Amino acid sequence: MRVGFALGLGASLAWLAVQTVLRISSMLTLILLAAFIAISLEPLVVWFTRRGLRRGWAVAIVLTGFVVVLGGFLALVIPPVTKEISSLVDAVPGWLEQLHDHQSTVGRLEDRFHVVEKAKEQIGSGGGASGLAGGVLGAGQKVLSTVTSSAIVITVTLYCMVALPAIKEFCYRFVAAGRRERVEGVAEEIMNRIGKFMLGNLVTSGIAGVATFGWCEATGVPYAAALGIFTALMDLIPIVGSTIAGVVVSLVALSVSLPIAIATAVFYIVFRVAEDYLIVPRAMKFAVDVHPLVTVVAVLVGGALLGVIGALVAIPAAVAVGLILDEFVFPQKEAN
Repeated sequence: MRVGFALGLGASLAWLAVQTVLRISSMLTLILLAAFIAISLEPLVVWFTRRGLRRGWAVAIVLTGFVVVLGGFLALVIPPVTKEISSLVDAVPGWLEQLHDHQSTVGRLEDRFHVVEKAKEQIGSGGGASGLAGGVLGAGQKVLSTVTSSAIVITVTLYCMVALPAIKEFCYRFVAAGRRERVEGVAEEIMNRIGKFMLGNLVTSGIAGVATFGWCEATGVPYAAALGIFTALMDLIPIVGSTIAGVVVSLVALSVSLPIAIATAVFYIVFRVAEDYLIVPRAMKFAVDVHPLVTVVAVLVGGALLGVIGALVAIPAAVAVGLILDEFVFPQKEAN
């Protein structure tokens, strides 16, 4: 009975632990992102502390710079988006008039495809006003969730950056004293390489943003500054980020003309090749080298598990795993 009871209790506790992790998985993802940001910014904090600043002031300077960049991006993006929404709202009455004009292009399309009638059917099938209210409520909940998640990440990142030395010291105490020095060396090297990788990634992203800004200014594509910063942010996501940015900028270029949009797509293809074979190797020469196959697999697995956050932390995680294997696993296998 003792064995059966112990097995049953162990299985119940294991099931409860798994369910608990699944319930708080979204919160754990946010904490992981905050820790990753704190480790990535650690080289900048160390750079300021080595020049005589207290750690608190160094963290404040780094975070202030980050907030200034984010605020600049919002200041560039919000006005054109607001302007476009206003233009869209102002254009709605004219479109409604054209729908009833059977001689206009929009009116002929309505006569052929009955778009308005189908839209009314969709609204009716969704419960009419209740379905519309539910959609608005759902959108409001998503906005609130995004704001809350951002606040959590910023708060946890701040505390992690300030208390990172104490957190590392606390974690090292779980390691046996005889192996602690070696583990500390490997952990410090992992965090150092993660920081260097992210700094190199920021350099390449900055180059992508400047190139986008220059291209948009030269070809007359609107919102050049906003698109440049958007491209720089998307380029932080390995493999897929720059591709998504290229598609978005090419679609915006359609507002100018189709030839400009095609030329923009060609520009991004050429820039992607140059980035992969010229810019990235030079920017990453001071960081750890990661095999391209490992990069692709890590990003795909990370994206499948944690979405965009997983794709962002995938390569640094692969770097950490590689260092652990080289330091602990492979030497032990070769000794045996």
